[in-house]
Amino acid sequence: MASYSRTKRIAEEIRKVISTMLISGIKDPRINSMVSVTDVEVTSDLSYAYVYVSILGGDEESTLQGLRSAVSYIRREVSKNVKLRHTPQIIFKVDDSIKNGMYMDDLIRKVNNGATASTIDEEEFDEE
Repeated sequence: MASYSRTKRIAEEIRKVISTMLISGIKDPRINSMVSVTDVEVTSDLSYAYVYVSILGGDEESTLQGLRSAVSYIRREVSKNVKLRHTPQIIFKVDDSIKNGMYMDDLIRKVNNGATASTIDEEEFDEE
């Protein structure tokens, strides 16, 4: 149980460092300001850190390439700020949960608007 708690704490620290870097530290023009770190998962042996990023606006593929090209710089900064014997390899993955949530919200609104319109039609029909 202690190792699980430790990996969660380390993942949170890595998330904080990378989030700060995305705001102010990375100068790659492919990485726009609409990139945010949604989650970090660290393997139990601390060899890999999967960093889930949400990319809103801009070209998703070029932003991901920019992040992957800056991974050695990001890992070096994580090493400076998070005191570990071995800094995990950082692997960026796209997190589509925000985009999927917006899509589902849009679908729910369309269904509700359709239900409202059909209810209104039925009420008008009953009045005649």
